[in-house]
Amino acid sequence: MKSKAAFVIPGFTSLLILAVVGCGAHAQTYPTKPIRIVNPFSPGGSLDLVARALARTMTVELGQSVFVDNRPGAGSNIGVELVAKAPADGYTLLAMQTSLAINPSLQKQVPYDPIKDFEPISKISSYMFFLVVHPSTPVRSVQQLVSFAKAKPDQLTYASVGVGSGTHLAAELFKSMTGVRMIHIPYKGSGPSIIDLVGGQVALSFGSTSVLPHVLTKKLILLGVSGAQRSSFVSDAPTIAESGVPGYEVTGWNALFAPAGTPAPIINKLNQLVRQGLANPDTRAVMGAQGLDATTSTPQELGELVRSELAKWAKVIKAAGIKPE
Repeated sequence: MKSKAAFVIPGFTSLLILAVVGCGAHAQTYPTKPIRIVNPFSPGGSLDLVARALARTMTVELGQSVFVDNRPGAGSNIGVELVAKAPADGYTLLAMQTSLAINPSLQKQVPYDPIKDFEPISKISSYMFFLVVHPSTPVRSVQQLVSFAKAKPDQLTYASVGVGSGTHLAAELFKSMTGVRMIHIPYKGSGPSIIDLVGGQVALSFGSTSVLPHVLTKKLILLGVSGAQRSSFVSDAPTIAESGVPGYEVTGWNALFAPAGTPAPIINKLNQLVRQGLANPDTRAVMGAQGLDATTSTPQELGELVRSELAKWAKVIKAAGIKPE
C-alpha cells in the first residue's frame, strides 16, 4: 500500500518559521519606545497611584519611559475601549479593576469583550471589604447580624458608594447567601457614606480600609472581613466565611492587560516586569497606604479569574434585580 503524501503549501513552513523568529526577535528588542498604561479612571484613585508606582519601577528596569494616561469617562468604557482597539504591540496597556468583570452585567452594552479583546498580563493588587456596623445597631457578630436581619426584615439599612459598586455587590452577595433583607442606601462616594454611617443614619456597610480609623476610635464596630483569608490590616478580625456564612468571599483586584493578539513573549516579559515592580519596597509602601495587598499572577490565572468573576457577578446582579443602565 502506498503511503499518502503529506499536503504541503509551498513556502508555508518557511513563512511560519520566519514569523516565529520575528516574534521572538521583536520581544528581545522590546521596548524601543515609551509604553503607555491607560487608566480609565480619574487621577488620584488607588488604581492610579499603584499604576504610577509600577510605571516608575518599569521605567528603571527597561531604560525606557513607562507612563500612565488617564482616560476617564462613561463608567470606564472610554479608556477600556481605547486599549481594546489599540495595536497589539505591547506599547498600550490597560490598568483595570474588578469592574471589567462587572460592567457587562451592569450596563446594557459595553464597547468591548472582557475576554476576547484583551490579553491578561498579571494581577497587580487585591483588596477586601470590611463589614462594619454602627454601635447603636444591636449586633456584635456576623451571626447576630443574620439573626437580627431575619427577625426584622427590611429594618436594617446599609450604605454603599454607589449602585453596582464593590461595596454594593458585597452586600448583595451577603444577602443572597444568608437570605436576609436589608435596605440599600447608595451614596456618591465613600466620604458621604462614612459620614452617615458614623453618624448612625445608616446601620452598616461593607466598607474599604477608609472605615478602619473609625473602628479604632470605636465609632464603628468591625464584624468581619470579606476575603478568603484574614486581612493583614486587622489580623484579629474573622472572615465572614468563618463567622457563619460558609463560602462567602469577595476579593477585589487590580490588574494589567494588553490588547488581544499581543505576542506571548511580550506578555511574558511584562509579567516578569510586574513581578519585579511589586517586589520594590516603594511600590509596596504605596499599596499599603491604599489598603492594597501586592498580588501577582500568571497571565493564565488572571484570565481564569476574569471568567469566573464574570459569571459570579452576573448571577449576583440578576438575583438582586439590578437593572442594566
